[in-house]
Amino acid sequence: MAKKKQSVPEYGTVTRKGTLYYRTRITDADGKQVSLYATTCEELYEKQLEARRQVDEIIFHRKHPTVAEYCEKWLLMQSAKVSTATIKGYRQNMKNYVINSLGDMYMEEVTADDIRLALVPLSQKSKGLYDTVNMLIKCVFYSAERSQLITDNPCVGISAKGGKASKKKDALTDQQVAILLDTVKELPPYLFIMIGLYSGLRREEILALQWDSVFLDESTPYISVRRAWRAEHNRRVCQVFCVSYNRPVISTVLKTKAAKRDIPIPKCLVDCLREAKANSISEYVIADSEGQPLSYSQFTRVWQYVVVRSAKERTYYKYVNGQSIKYTVKPTLGTTQRNNPKIRYTLNFDVTPHLLRHTYITNLLYAGVDPKTVQYLAGHENSKTTMDIYARVKYNKPEELFEVVNAALNQENFDEKSPISMVKE
Repeated sequence: MAKKKQSVPEYGTVTRKGTLYYRTRITDADGKQVSLYATTCEELYEKQLEARRQVDEIIFHRKHPTVAEYCEKWLLMQSAKVSTATIKGYRQNMKNYVINSLGDMYMEEVTADDIRLALVPLSQKSKGLYDTVNMLIKCVFYSAERSQLITDNPCVGISAKGGKASKKKDALTDQQVAILLDTVKELPPYLFIMIGLYSGLRREEILALQWDSVFLDESTPYISVRRAWRAEHNRRVCQVFCVSYNRPVISTVLKTKAAKRDIPIPKCLVDCLREAKANSISEYVIADSEGQPLSYSQFTRVWQYVVVRSAKERTYYKYVNGQSIKYTVKPTLGTTQRNNPKIRYTLNFDVTPHLLRHTYITNLLYAGVDPKTVQYLAGHENSKTTMDIYARVKYNKPEELFEVVNAALNQENFDEKSPISMVKE
């Protein structure tokens, strides 16, 4: 059977740079007129059909986006008010736990069961990760509902509970603090650890701290938090190979508004900072050999001075005859490293940069500082964060609560409206 011949419409012509072209106009997805040109009517007709197909596809996807497409749009909208690092974390979590399972589905096709199935792998992950992904999914679908892209929101009724609760890390004891400081004395991380333990600054606040924000000669010495550090990971492409590198960025944009604060510091930290300032060649309190703020990789190397002195079990991999062999080593507390006798295993507890800050906050609460003052000194925007720590500190020792409870239940003077007095009557 002979193929039906296409009816090619007639087009107007226009001369451009001495060449005659056929021309037509179409309306694009944004409602704007776009001109198409070709040297023959048949070629222009094919161009017109392809352009209309593309416009129809764009319009369809705008009205019926896939989960992957709308997630990317939502991230773009959030980038105007959320930091680059936060967006990077959101994008990674969406890719791993939302787009991989739901990405090819249209938004209006997703059901509550689809979301529950997507959350199943996260039930074996930490509660923090589960909560983050759960929040991202709900934000995306509630945003689509407000934009009238979907009529029924599948997130309604999805439980926020899930994931494995992470073990709460206890603050360092006074004995552990003494061991830690003795271990790193005269080593690069010593100043960082002192600032963390005795001012409670976040890692990004310590690494961005400059001497113009350290007031040692005041009647009440204090540190003024006005800057934050972050690392930008980039990739430089050469003709031969790719080189990954990172560089520090110091910004006046802090984590929250509450992060901007003035913190009084004790004498031990004042003396430590005076000595560091006298030997400093940089405007930064923590700096590299050239006086510049530390990059991410530089800070990692500095913190390794702490990690390698831990008696914690560790795993190594060695290549033997082209195969990767796993070795597990359990250092003995008090012994030295076989290949480097200068390194002695003195730490039988975990230490992280954030644990220094947690220890500072815990010590304030143990000392009886009221939670509202602790909230200010810690730079917590949400009082719940402070109160959660307060509850763990104050109510995790039954022996300290015994007298309080006993006195409350056996008090002689009862309030008229007290439930205890009503029971006694």
